[in-house]
Amino acid sequence: MPEGHTVHRLARALDALFGGQPLRVSSPQGRFADGAALLDGHFLVASEAWGKQLFCGFGPTRTSAAAPAPEELRWLRVHLGLYGAWTFAGDGSADVVHAIGAPRKRVGERETVPAAPAGSGGGAADPAGEDGWAPPAPRGAVRVRLRGAHAVADLTGPTACEVLTGAEKAAVEARLGPDPIRPDGGRGSLGAAREAFVARVRRSRVTVGQQLMDQAVVAGVGNIYRAEALFRAGLDPLRPGREVPATTLAAIWDDLVVLMRDGADRGAIVTTRPEDRVPGGGGRVTRQNTDGAPGAVPADDAFYVYHRDGLPCRACGAPVLTKELAGRNLFWCGVCQA
Repeated sequence: MPEGHTVHRLARALDALFGGQPLRVSSPQGRFADGAALLDGHFLVASEAWGKQLFCGFGPTRTSAAAPAPEELRWLRVHLGLYGAWTFAGDGSADVVHAIGAPRKRVGERETVPAAPAGSGGGAADPAGEDGWAPPAPRGAVRVRLRGAHAVADLTGPTACEVLTGAEKAAVEARLGPDPIRPDGGRGSLGAAREAFVARVRRSRVTVGQQLMDQAVVAGVGNIYRAEALFRAGLDPLRPGREVPATTLAAIWDDLVVLMRDGADRGAIVTTRPEDRVPGGGGRVTRQNTDGAPGAVPADDAFYVYHRDGLPCRACGAPVLTKELAGRNLFWCGVCQA
């Protein structure tokens, strides 16, 4: 499942490709035909992420002083879940990423989406526009197609895909924890967001490792950021939340702000400090989309504990441990995080 930094990159990509344009919105698969009809022909005036939730705001006018207020927009809410993905194609006039989402062949926004099996949906190619460009035919069971002047974006396999009013969007956001990537954390200020995170964790005896994966506690953190932030804090992931000092939790929040914003900017998760990277140190990790790029940190050097079970800890040399916690694999060092 994509972590929050990837969804923020997706929101930026959609805004760059389609922001301020009237879009043709369709459902080649047919399962979202009614929702697509509500958005078709409207302008994309907002594209934003809150944790792992994507919100695209549509209005009858382009972004301007006359644009509708956020509560007056129709919002397309998408949660990719384990199998959702957006794929992109353009006419060559602008750079587009290939895909964002699952299947998880790479960590970041440039995953490869395999060919759809026979009979899985799709449809005929869109007709050419006024400029003569005809987008490729939908590939696979495409729930939603967004078509702008120079590009198309196809959504397949999401866990959630629905049209919301402004009030309904606000209700979804109210159920989410603060988001370290949002400028104000989603709570008016990063300070208020930090306080909300600390208070929520300390109200419960549930382990801090489990709480960090709870989107109502902190939005956007997935298995990688959970493992890495706890290691960097030297905190036992199995410690009950109410037993963790508030200062430690505040430091974890501040670290997540830095790490996750860096991930959103570079398109890859890198949590190791330069002095802890040992070339060839190895790790059983998924390749990152920046592998091979000049100056990029290789995936084998990018993490402290994630997918490094059985390998020596970069700090102390003890074997990295793993166990299942709430249905997900947890990785940690039993010495550094005692």
